[in-house]
Amino acid sequence: MEFGLWEKYYKEILDDFGFSRSGDEESAKLLDEILSTEGCLTLNDLAEIVGFSDKFIVFGAGPSLKNHVLMLKENYDLKDYVLVAADGATTALIEEKISPDVVCTDLDGNIDDILLANLRGANIAIHAHGDNIDKVASLSSFFNNVIGTTQAQPMGNLYNFGGFTDGDRALFLAVALGASEITLAGMDFGDKVTKYSRPNMDVKVGDADEFKRKKLMYAERFTNWIIENESVDVINLIE
Repeated sequence: MEFGLWEKYYKEILDDFGFSRSGDEESAKLLDEILSTEGCLTLNDLAEIVGFSDKFIVFGAGPSLKNHVLMLKENYDLKDYVLVAADGATTALIEEKISPDVVCTDLDGNIDDILLANLRGANIAIHAHGDNIDKVASLSSFFNNVIGTTQAQPMGNLYNFGGFTDGDRALFLAVALGASEITLAGMDFGDKVTKYSRPNMDVKVGDADEFKRKKLMYAERFTNWIIENESVDVINLIE
């Protein structure tokens, strides 16, 4: 999605959630400065790394995630796919000794598992927004093979492929990387939240609060935009 089109949705999101555009831009500027110092990947770099396949599996952190991971592990040759984990979904893959090729994260998942995935070869798409500037500052430098993203105007080393949540941003990244087929695992778009998504929860699955439900509605909306507007086959295992 070109930024000119995305910006219309972005302004709607800012109004709907009461987010600060200046906060997003401040976080993006910080991440860009860190990546300028530490080094980072370009989109072409990442495309070359994952160029072994144009078939992707994107893992969200919904209630169906664990069952989908087990089913895919048993019935699919995962080496034929580029595996993209949305933030906390990384934990479910690590539990099954599966290493994602890419992790899309705003750094609020299980950081130890994302670091482990990175150590095992995962490329990390770090997303900067106004609410995670402290984590961008304290955690970004620990990762290798990083590509930076923002939901505001792209700048410097940072891209904006479109998307709002880790899950639908992962889909837009897959499209940008040339996916012809994307299988969605653990992408429920419902009213439940899991411990994979919220590591501090006391239960494995619980009711999503109003904020999270609204985010999931946007995630589904942008997923449908991809289905309707991009030349890619999207297969949702939840259906």
